[in-house]
Formats: sequence, structure tokens, C-alpha cells
Amino acid sequence: MEQRYATSPEHVRTMTTDELRERFLVTDLFVPGQVNAVYTHHDRVVLGGAVPTSDPLPLPTYDEIRSQYFCEHRELGVVNVGAAGTVNVDGEKHELAHGACLYVGRGARDVVFTSDDAAEPAAFYLFSAPAHAAYPTTLVRPGEGTVRELGDQLTSNRRTLNQYIHADGVKSCQIVMGVTTLHPGSMWNTLPAHTHDRRTECYLYFDLPADARVVHLMGRPDETRHLVVADKEAVISPSWSVHSGVGTAAYSFVWAMAGENQTFDDMDGFPVTAMR
Repeated sequence: MEQRYATSPEHVRTMTTDELRERFLVTDLFVPGQVNAVYTHHDRVVLGGAVPTSDPLPLPTYDEIRSQYFCEHRELGVVNVGAAGTVNVDGEKHELAHGACLYVGRGARDVVFTSDDAAEPAAFYLFSAPAHAAYPTTLVRPGEGTVRELGDQLTSNRRTLNQYIHADGVKSCQIVMGVTTLHPGSMWNTLPAHTHDRRTECYLYFDLPADARVVHLMGRPDETRHLVVADKEAVISPSWSVHSGVGTAAYSFVWAMAGENQTFDDMDGFPVTAMR
């Protein structure tokens, strides 16, 4: 498990492009036959990727979290961004199609990932946060969450937002998680850009063509920086940082948050005319 320590706006002001990418961009989560993980000290979130091929992949227990098993003190959100696969939680199988979401509650001991076809493997994105209570493991299939249509084609940000784990949907301690898909011809993922100083948010971009990129804006709204992001790469967005982005083609992304509250609309927006 790779560890990344928390940063301040003052620190980011001094960073080079390489330093920004090393701190905030996660590029190597999805490796065939492996489970990879990154621990960020921003709200003690763990990001992970599991790509099972011919053999099932169990979720490891990492020394860094000082637990007997991964979910002893944690909850876990899983979104499949690859081909069809199965997540087995303590003997119960959950079939995840592309874009499906599984919530795994605190106390689950054995979590095992399997692909339906080793030649076209599943790619399970993992987002975990500390949990103080146990909630039921729950599967949400694509389109079965709370669906919100946002944006407008005229401003190139028409998008369908699926809320999966949230206060009015699948119950959790901290995690709020869902998938947003941009409509063809739309490229902006969040307008206006915003912060929510009470929660860390992470973005995983997927279904992005190999020759396309997303320019992800970050930093303080009056002093923005950017990251150039490829398919299946994730961005750690601290609570003080804006997050918005524009792609060279339409794409989807998993958004996931953990922190002080679970109020989806608890955010502080910044009009583009106020940003620098």
C-alpha cells in the first residue's frame, strides 16, 4: 500500500507538475492479476483497484491500517469499471456489470474479486473510509440509484448523475459515492467548480478513449492548478481544493467522498468569472 500524506494550499503553490502528479494523481491502480491500493491521509481514505484474471483476487489486509482484516474498522465502496465480474463477500456472491456499485459494510471479513472472462477482465475500483458502525452489504445495478439529470448541451456539460451510496440511498457511515456519465458532445464534468471543506473527494475517470485526456482543475479557486488525466486514473481532491474538469471526448467518472457529513449538496460554488 502506497502512502500519501496530507497537503496544504500553501504547499501546492510551490509544486512543479511532477510534484502535483506524485501527490494527487493515481495512475497505476489497475494492473492485471493484482490488487493495488493508495492510502491518503486526507480523511484517511484508501483508493484501490482489483483486476482479477484467471484466478480470484482476495482483498488483502495491509499493515498500514493495523487491522486483522481490511473491513474490521472500515467500510468499502466498489464500482466495476471493466467487464462483468463478481465480488464475493463472506460467501455471498454479488454480480457486478459495468458501472454497478457494491457497498461492503464494516465487519465483512472475506472480500474476493473474480472476472467472468479472464480475457476481458473486470476492473473493480475501491474507495474505503473508516467506519464506526456496520451497515448491510448492498448491490446497486447501473441505473438503479437516484438519477439526476444535470447541465445543458449549450454549456457542454449535460450529464447523468447516478447516486448510489448516499443519505437517501444505500446507507453508510461516511462514504458518499456514485457515477456520472457525460452525454455525447459534452466535456465539462462539474460547473460551477466548487469545494466542500468538510469532505475529501476522489475522482476516477473511465470510459475515456485511449487517445483522449481530461484536464482536471484543482487548487484554490483563485490560484488553480491542473492535472492531465488518462482513462482509469484517479485524482485525490483535498477538501480545500476545487474540482472540475474538461475532456477531449465524453467520459464517465466515479465520484466518492468521505468526511464530516453526507449532505450531497453541501458545497461552496465558485463562478468561472471568479476563478484564476
